[in-house]
Amino acid sequence: MNILPIPASGLPDGAMMPDHTLSIVVPMYNEAENVEPLLTRIHQAMERYEQPWEVVLVDDGSTDATVSEIRRLAAHYGPHVHAVELVRNYKQTAAMQAGIDAARGDVIATIDGDLQNDPFDIPRMVYRLLSEDLDLVVGWRKDRQEGLLMRRLPSRIANALIARVTGVRLKDYGCSLKVYRGSVIRSVKLYGEMHRFIPAWLATVTTPRRIAQEVVTHHARIHGQSKYGISRTFRVVLDLVFMYFFMRYRTRPGHFFGGIGIALGALGSLILAYLLCLKLFFAQDIGTRPMLFTGFFLLIAGVQMVTSGVLAEMLARVYHEANGSSAYVARPRPAPGDDDGWLRPSRPS
Repeated sequence: MNILPIPASGLPDGAMMPDHTLSIVVPMYNEAENVEPLLTRIHQAMERYEQPWEVVLVDDGSTDATVSEIRRLAAHYGPHVHAVELVRNYKQTAAMQAGIDAARGDVIATIDGDLQNDPFDIPRMVYRLLSEDLDLVVGWRKDRQEGLLMRRLPSRIANALIARVTGVRLKDYGCSLKVYRGSVIRSVKLYGEMHRFIPAWLATVTTPRRIAQEVVTHHARIHGQSKYGISRTFRVVLDLVFMYFFMRYRTRPGHFFGGIGIALGALGSLILAYLLCLKLFFAQDIGTRPMLFTGFFLLIAGVQMVTSGVLAEMLARVYHEANGSSAYVARPRPAPGDDDGWLRPSRPS
């Protein structure tokens, strides 16, 4: 069923797509009416695609007929359409991670299942990712087909806050249409509500210079109901607090707790030193002064914060070692040629 016009491919004239494999990941929750038109649209968009590709449809514990529609259409289209069925609703981040885990492509594209994102933008974004050697291309819904007060304005505020806190300057963090280099997105494990901040998370293992945005088409929702509301903006603010801490202190939490502890301990020590001077040099009674209890409280709190920092450092080290985490992500090295790669000194004959 062709419900939307078919645009041009969007690739530059004469552009040759570099060799790769592409996985299109689609998390879906109660989108029974959208499964068939979305798959139709994806196949229209990829009809002239010259590289191997697949679709991974993730049912996030839907309560309607979404899962049966996915099964039916996966059988209809063939083995390049894969179904991942979660046993309950784990929310969008977990569904996206499940799709990424199932994806086999060198390049991974994620797209919402509500037909508001246009699959015809995917080839152009993939071409930019590969031709410009990027790690992530984020869709920018420049002309959003949604209400100003309830959706666009809160989104602009949230995007400005996220960009300010994370340092990754993007205009549309909320766009689900993104194209990733597979090796990079697989190095980041998503949980909680991390899907909102994926560009910022990726910036912790790559660099903001390798993250770009691309203007994409945005359609009004035709079937189903939106899963978002204005309360989402307030949750974004709460998530930003954790985001700020995690991005700066993930591998060195002792710096955070230790810094606070030293500041509290120093303030408490100054108060106690001041009271000691009053006692020794001016013979004043300090036993009933509130400042005495305040000084001891700050000193003890400082010691506890420093101790917490030491424990946090130990836990962080245990976590990273237990999970085999690395302090870096390196790009794949080219395959060695006939030479073994060693420069050997020439020996006199």
